[in-house]
Amino acid sequence: MWRPWGKSPTRVHDTSSPSSIFSCSSFKDIENLCSSDESTQSHQLVPAPKRTYVVFHRVRAANSLLRAWSTARPPALPEPETDAAKRHDQSPPVISIPGAEKRIVVYFTSLRVVRSTFEDCRAVRSILRGFRVSIDERDLSMDSSFLSELQQILGQRKLTLPRVFIGGRYVGGADEVRQLHEMGELKKFVEGLPAVEPGVCDTCGGICFVLCDDCNGSHKLYSEKGGFKCCTSCNENGLIRCPSCFSPSDY
Repeated sequence: MWRPWGKSPTRVHDTSSPSSIFSCSSFKDIENLCSSDESTQSHQLVPAPKRTYVVFHRVRAANSLLRAWSTARPPALPEPETDAAKRHDQSPPVISIPGAEKRIVVYFTSLRVVRSTFEDCRAVRSILRGFRVSIDERDLSMDSSFLSELQQILGQRKLTLPRVFIGGRYVGGADEVRQLHEMGELKKFVEGLPAVEPGVCDTCGGICFVLCDDCNGSHKLYSEKGGFKCCTSCNENGLIRCPSCFSPSDY
């Protein structure tokens, strides 16, 4: 385009003209440019596939599966019949006292050193005496040989008192006797045992021990040759078991 007449004939390009943009270009280049622009615009308009939801769903499903595996327990394997039969046959051994099938045997203590033990022993003896049957009361505080005897029967070193045997078979301690008595089952245990007449022994007065005839209760014997020596007929207290309360098989 030329400036109006009368001014300098300098040629100025019009930037608003489309030809200035595509100067020195052919129609083929124009066609290529147009097609590339359209493809770029169409590529920008097409939204990208939404993969976020698919990934989130897979992660949630995997977590659910892992939680199920962690909480599930493997099924228990069936126990062999031979082991089950052996375990069923292994019943606890029966603890008994030979020669005491016709009476009750009670191991207790008359010392008040431990108040709870003394109260348990007194309560059990009171319950058993109410049935009016033969009772063999063995006081560990009067004769230490009763302790070793009870340990050998039960196979234990540390023992609590009292311990009760009915008809020669072991019943238990204070808790077991109280429970059986409250349920009315203790009466069935003592059925068939010989009854005793009310009263106390004329020989010992119910203590079940008398003074030793050899040492007169001193537990010491004197001889001119050997001096003093311990009596072998009595215990450390100088006492022997009452012959009216205990049978010779109990010694």
